[in-house]
Amino acid sequence: MKKVCIVYWSGTGNTEAMAGAVLEGVNEAGADGTLYAASEFHPSLLAGFDAAAFGCPSMGCEQLEEGEFEPMFSQCEPMLSGKPIGLFGSYGWGDGEWMRNWKEQCEKDGAILACKPVICNEAPSDEAIAECKRLGASLA
Repeated sequence: MKKVCIVYWSGTGNTEAMAGAVLEGVNEAGADGTLYAASEFHPSLLAGFDAAAFGCPSMGCEQLEEGEFEPMFSQCEPMLSGKPIGLFGSYGWGDGEWMRNWKEQCEKDGAILACKPVICNEAPSDEAIAECKRLGASLA
């Protein structure tokens, strides 16, 4: 059975709701999904998973959250080459630049994006939840 980790940071609960939908998609597709808050995930755990989904909202000037998520993710980057991943997150303003930059960096790291990143403005709509489930299924 394929093992997939879903690692996220959420300040308002929006990205957390998206992470839950990704987990649902992974499990419904027959894989073994494990959900981690960024503060609970150590990059050394990544080696034990076949695929990974990372979720972080846009913060500040359209960037990843700097206190917990970005430092953890930076440590994961050297291990992303050849690994199937998915990206997701919410934003309150802007045009999604943080996700475009993040996707580009992951591609430079050699990660294999299983599908296009999922973003939503504020709380995830039913459509965004469905997209998150599809993201999870694509990693399974």
